[in-house]
Amino acid sequence: MHAINSFWAFCLNQFEQELPPQQFNTWIRPLRLEGEGEPENGLRLLAPNGFILKWTKERYLTRIEELALTFFSSPVSISLLVAENSIRPPLLEKHIVSDTASTIKSTIVDVITTEKNEKMSVEKLAFYEKTRLILNFTFENLIVGRANELARAAAIQVARNPGDSTYNPLFIYGSTGLGKTHLMHAIGNYILQYSPQTIVRYVHAEDYYSDVVRAYQKKSFDSFKKYYRSLDVLLLDDVQFLNGKNRTQEELFFVFNTLIESHKQIVISCDTYPKDISGLDDRLITRFDWGLTVQIEPPETEMRVAILKKKAEIDKITLSDDVAFYIAKHLRSNVRELEGALKKVIAFASFHMRKIDLDLAKESLKDLIGAVNRQITIENIQRTVAEYFKIKVSDLFSSKRSRSIVRPRQVAMWLAKNLTSKSYPSIGESFGGRDHTTVLHAVRTIESLRTEDNNLNHDLHVLQQILKG
Repeated sequence: MHAINSFWAFCLNQFEQELPPQQFNTWIRPLRLEGEGEPENGLRLLAPNGFILKWTKERYLTRIEELALTFFSSPVSISLLVAENSIRPPLLEKHIVSDTASTIKSTIVDVITTEKNEKMSVEKLAFYEKTRLILNFTFENLIVGRANELARAAAIQVARNPGDSTYNPLFIYGSTGLGKTHLMHAIGNYILQYSPQTIVRYVHAEDYYSDVVRAYQKKSFDSFKKYYRSLDVLLLDDVQFLNGKNRTQEELFFVFNTLIESHKQIVISCDTYPKDISGLDDRLITRFDWGLTVQIEPPETEMRVAILKKKAEIDKITLSDDVAFYIAKHLRSNVRELEGALKKVIAFASFHMRKIDLDLAKESLKDLIGAVNRQITIENIQRTVAEYFKIKVSDLFSSKRSRSIVRPRQVAMWLAKNLTSKSYPSIGESFGGRDHTTVLHAVRTIESLRTEDNNLNHDLHVLQQILKG
């Protein structure tokens, strides 16, 4: 059994890397693997219900068999079954073992509750299969701050008026883990809440590519085109994954034109500004600019604290302000990183049976925070900024006051403040021994200018992407 458990852990790890989080959690995580004796005797993959069983067989069984061949160095037979503890209970009469009123009442409640939960589960899965929307990704549970307020406002306008040419397409860009996917699902859920008849589909770019490949293999392009062109709302996530996939881009181009001409809504997300997407057809990029382009930025400190407090509240964990601030101060890049850090703190406290306080947070996160601090240094920022603006690193330390030097120097100081945990005096010392008030002025200047200067805001986004690898 040890080999089987190790193999399934290997599978989970592979799928977690290969699939978007919502697909992994919906289809793979609920599965369980069992076997008798040696793996060569065959393995049983157990699903909680027939719906997941059918989906796994069609989409993921071949991949699991490939992983088995890699892991065991020989083919392994895998059968799919519904787990016994997930099968509906026998008829009510067979549950009644006593003629007392309390036993009968208890049994009836159990059976009704089981059937009700089962019905809700099937309905949720059917809704997911039809739309691929995650129900709990809504506008209500999205933490709002300066970093995402414009994107959220645009998303709400789209949700209220899908197909409005001013916001069509809506293009949302920003680094990984900042909430682009959450916003897209929130749009879909809002539309369906008030217009249930609307045909909405969320699709990750990799799944869209898979659909194109499948249409090729099965010679079913007519069905593929008919389906995507019949949508009222298309939510296409992580479009950068279509890099170099020319036939898929061509199909998207035609779908895009059809939907826009029919006043159907398109929402697209990407990790970078449209014109900076490499390997994408120019005519697609041009069309992405037809509507509104909005950016989600890394959350500011107050927003990061609010996110941590909200996540802790959902997990029914008491998180003090000093612990939340400590995590938020050191982990700045994205929401996913914050969530991971909080989970690590909670797990560490549970394992050691200790209260979550500042000392425990520092102890549990010392490796993670140390790695983050080593990753981005002021020296690295200075080299990157100098190369980007085509100036010498020494210019950043100099007393030169020309605009071509001052602005990059201010940008570098702003990045140092936002991407490292260094203080104002420490940053000033790294820029030729400048006073902390100079750094403060630079940070405030960039913060003010970026709201008015789209080119500067774009430069900041690109530099952050480069520095974060």
